[in-house]
Amino acid sequence: MDNQDNNNVTLHKEVWNTGTYEAWVKRFGTPEVAAQKLIADPAKRLGSLYKHMNSSLDGKRIMNLMGSNGNKAVALALLGAEVAVADFSQDNERYALALAEAAGVPLHYIVSDVLDLPADELRPVYDYVMMENGILHYFEDLHPLFEVVSRLLKPGGRLILQDFHPVSTKLITSKGTTANIRKHKVSGDYFSTELEEKEVAYYKYLESGGLESSTYKVYLRKWNLGEIVTSIAKTGLFMKQLEELPNQSSEQFDKGIPKTFTIVAERL
Repeated sequence: MDNQDNNNVTLHKEVWNTGTYEAWVKRFGTPEVAAQKLIADPAKRLGSLYKHMNSSLDGKRIMNLMGSNGNKAVALALLGAEVAVADFSQDNERYALALAEAAGVPLHYIVSDVLDLPADELRPVYDYVMMENGILHYFEDLHPLFEVVSRLLKPGGRLILQDFHPVSTKLITSKGTTANIRKHKVSGDYFSTELEEKEVAYYKYLESGGLESSTYKVYLRKWNLGEIVTSIAKTGLFMKQLEELPNQSSEQFDKGIPKTFTIVAERL
């Protein structure tokens, strides 16, 4: 890792510990309020991820890499799994642990860069490693990430990765609606390898009048689907499924455009 990579990791850590807890309270409510919604229907919070797991999660060990505020992790715990989260944000840990306590479930939260997990945490004991929505673009090289995944999974264990589809993040610009259908324009470069400066994902949930938006800038490397699949395959994980999905929030918005993808890969 060169100096620029190190600088970006340091910047991202700082951004993800600046107002994050308050942003999640605005987005989901207090941990106590959010916990009641999860208790009522934990499977709903998992969405289409859940169908890629066994129907019974009792006793299954799951690592949620870069699990952020813990909503998905706590939902998994409510369904019977033993769940760990690895994430480098103490603000995320604060919200997630309060959420787990309010939901009445245990949660093991590891505050660490996922590429530098403590040796006693980096063991092949997990039935599933789960990553979802806005994870991969923080890495300038995917191979070390998927090496960590491989080292965490026990034989027969599965990676379940869901993220935003690169057709939507790299190639197509969507804006406005007409008759409940978005307008699309091909304006990007699907094969670009450049870092892009963006506002961090939770910025939109912060109260106006806070710190300058420049405080919440991060640098993202948006990967195309071929690069992602190849990086997983090079770690020796066996690809089981690649599913491409439309917008799940509306039958009309973005019709015909892939919005997310899910990869299931298995450690032999």
